[in-house]
Amino acid sequence: MKIIGIIGKIGSGKTYISGKISKFNFNADKEVSKIYEKNKTCFKKLKKKFPTKISQFPVDKKELQTIVNENKKNLKTISEIVHPLIRIELKKFLKRYSNKKVVVLDIPLLIENKIKIKNIVLVYVEAQTSKIIARLKKRKNFNKKTYKIMNEYQLSSTFKKKSCKYIIKNNFKKRFVNKQLNKLKIKLGI
Repeated sequence: MKIIGIIGKIGSGKTYISGKISKFNFNADKEVSKIYEKNKTCFKKLKKKFPTKISQFPVDKKELQTIVNENKKNLKTISEIVHPLIRIELKKFLKRYSNKKVVVLDIPLLIENKIKIKNIVLVYVEAQTSKIIARLKKRKNFNKKTYKIMNEYQLSSTFKKKSCKYIIKNNFKKRFVNKQLNKLKIKLGI
């Protein structure tokens, strides 16, 4: 099984690119949403850390956004609760799809969280910040302050790019991106 890790800035198009490489994708953002919706242990831990801020189960992302915006250190606290649960789901995913030719890991904080996977091929999705922000502003729950805090939590793009074997430039035009993806697939032998 070939494991491809897709990393890049928030809103750079990682999920689109992941889906074009393989239908067997682990999307960390979607997994986090599932945890907030279904995992009562996570809820209890968050409620214990932020008793006056977390009101009910399932966890409301708007409440978490408020918590992070009040103090950016709270993002680390939330991450320390959620990320171990993501690792458990990742292990299940890799086991479930171990017989597939290619799987993709769409995990924005793959490097930051020191997730070590043997023989993973890292691909960095590069996009202009101005285009990213223009796209993010169209999202229902976009909050510029939260975006800045989460962006600060990530390692620099320069460091991430150096850690990757391949870079895909995303100008958010499907034809341009798909042409690069086809070249990447040839290089990867998929």
